[in-house]
Amino acid sequence: MTPTAIATRGDRIQRTLEHLRHGSTDTVDQVVPFGPGQYTDPELAQRERELVFGRVPSIVAHASELPEPNDFITLTMPRNRVIVARQADGSVKAFVNVCRHRGAMLEEQASGRCRLFSCGYHRWSYNIDGSLRAITRENTFGEVDRSQHGLIELPAQERHGLIWMVDRAGAPIDVAAWLGPEMDEILAGYKLGELTAFHSEGFDEPANWKLMQDAFVDNYHIQYAHPNTAGKHIHTNVQTVEDFGRHARMVSPRKAIDRWLEEDPGETDLGPYVTEGHYLLPNSTLLRQPDDHFELLTFRPQPADPGRCRMEMRLLVPPLEASGMTPERYERVWEKNWSILLSVLHEEDFPLLRSSQDGLASADAGGMLLGHNEVVNQIFHRELSKLLEA
Repeated sequence: MTPTAIATRGDRIQRTLEHLRHGSTDTVDQVVPFGPGQYTDPELAQRERELVFGRVPSIVAHASELPEPNDFITLTMPRNRVIVARQADGSVKAFVNVCRHRGAMLEEQASGRCRLFSCGYHRWSYNIDGSLRAITRENTFGEVDRSQHGLIELPAQERHGLIWMVDRAGAPIDVAAWLGPEMDEILAGYKLGELTAFHSEGFDEPANWKLMQDAFVDNYHIQYAHPNTAGKHIHTNVQTVEDFGRHARMVSPRKAIDRWLEEDPGETDLGPYVTEGHYLLPNSTLLRQPDDHFELLTFRPQPADPGRCRMEMRLLVPPLEASGMTPERYERVWEKNWSILLSVLHEEDFPLLRSSQDGLASADAGGMLLGHNEVVNQIFHRELSKLLEA
């Protein structure tokens, strides 16, 4: 299909330009059949929660969302309600968001800063490191070994400016090993930790998480689903893909590159003429835009319903002091970018995917296909199958 060693950016873009000149795209050897149960089967959804999200690292935040010690966010993972907190030493820890006394939700806010977590039911409290701090009316409650009744910790690790976690207590986590040498090197080169999440927002959608993930690695639909937005700027069904096993990188040409179809670009940097995508198993797409800002999209199963998921979108940009912009222009530029992203999501992607999920519930929906040209989709389903079979 494609080379597996890391190619230079220039070589990757040149290969993409050749595809555009010849009306071709990267392909794989076979058309792959699959069924609607991929998106509707409750038993499969349960296996994904346990064997995928309960075993391998996935992205839950950008580091800038927890800039200072005692900052925290809360989220719903496929298996657990979770608190992620920045520690006094700058590291991050994740905990099950449940008081160890009677199981009440400990923290209801989506984000904040505090020195301790205090349960609203009986006011037991926990330090930011998860240790049990105080038991109210302890003299009448009885003796408790506090060292054994802190918050349940979940594996979390910060790497390349991203916070990753495994949704199972006691599971190992090694993000560098999970990424593999190629993708680890690629992400290191982007210096994502020097960027800031200008906006981060989540959406609870009535669609399976894989239906969402499929849409956001797919270059084949752009002209048809986004004719008046992305379709005006990005070529459809022209893509160069590097398959790194679990993960992939893809180059999609923007229509501004057409000026070089008949002219040799020579030493011209063609980076401004492409969008580079990265599929990160199991559930993230990272898009590098021509001006070197990034969009990070993540998709997580809802804990009980295979027909629902949580999508999170992050706009990662240089901080104001490194941007060379006035504060007014900085806000104007990135608010406009964010507004465009939200408009495409809510007016084009979400309606299409909601209706797809509705259609897949049909008793006789029949079989479906992934084509030769749907390379990254095939990588996604191939690697997901491996995790489910292991």
